Amino acid sequence: MAFSRRAAVALAVPALALAARSAIRANALRKLRSKTVLITGGSRGLGLEIARQCLQHGARVAFCGRTSRQVSEAARELQDQFGEQQVLGMQCDITQEDDVSAFVRDALRSFSQIDVLINNAGFIQVGPRELMKREDYEEALATHFWGPYLMVQAALPALIKSQGRVVNIASIGGKVSVPHLLPYSNSKFALVGFFEGLSIELARHGVSVTTVCPGLMRTGSAVNAWFKGQYRKEYTWFSIGSSLPLLTCTAESAARQILVAAMQRKSSLTFPLSTRLATLAHQVAPAASMCVLRAINKLLPRPGGIGVSRAKGYRSQTRWSPSMLTILGDRAAQRNNELP
Repeated sequence: MAFSRRAAVALAVPALALAARSAIRANALRKLRSKTVLITGGSRGLGLEIARQCLQHGARVAFCGRTSRQVSEAARELQDQFGEQQVLGMQCDITQEDDVSAFVRDALRSFSQIDVLINNAGFIQVGPRELMKREDYEEALATHFWGPYLMVQAALPALIKSQGRVVNIASIGGKVSVPHLLPYSNSKFALVGFFEGLSIELARHGVSVTTVCPGLMRTGSAVNAWFKGQYRKEYTWFSIGSSLPLLTCTAESAARQILVAAMQRKSSLTFPLSTRLATLAHQVAPAASMCVLRAINKLLPRPGGIGVSRAKGYRSQTRWSPSMLTILGDRAAQRNNELP
């Protein structure tokens, strides 16, 4: 009998902990009601899923994307489901100050306030160091650092007025430099460093800053990444890696965790567990971590192929990708407006 009671308690404790955690998250998401959320890169991928979940919880959403076709398709989906009055979609190049100013101005004209800014827009260049040029680093910095900088500058008066929140989608590449992703990692390190410092200075205005460093996510974005050198081989390892369930998390789960962290005003968020462990290992044992990364780099494709030219993922397919190994990523690409 005593054993049965102990077993029951042992089972009840984790169940109660999960229930409490779920209740806390639900309460955080309820805070989105009647808020106005700005999302860059909201026309596809993770940004589109974040927009869906914001609207599901009663927020208004203004989002932007670089291509008019994807913006129109995403806006149509969201407006059909949640109503035209709740959604504003705009074409915007976040590296251009005039575009950013127009986006923020139109959002304020439509919704009168800005409560949450989510800097999500981004892209990935994949290939060996030898094939990455200065232009690749400049392009990555323009999108991942200067774009969020311009967005914050334009939206900050409204965010101070609402004592709002800024969310920056960085990457594990902003904590650990990943081989064959040097321009991407470089720009994400800059993003993490700037916004960690900015969070300290904006605190006195009541504005919180959440820096998010996710690992691989099944958003379907591999089809729109750029690949250099032996581009088909590069696309194969990247698309498979970003589709495997044990190494990745779903776009839905990622969006939910990001929004909960934002509404709880957390300063940082790293997920999934494998990414947290990898980041911790790099901090605690950097020499060992570097040895592992060097070993991984030896397995990746050497320079060759198309050289410094580049090709999109959807033009880099092989017999391994798409395949059963990438089926989850392929489904995510279809759901999240990633397909060309």
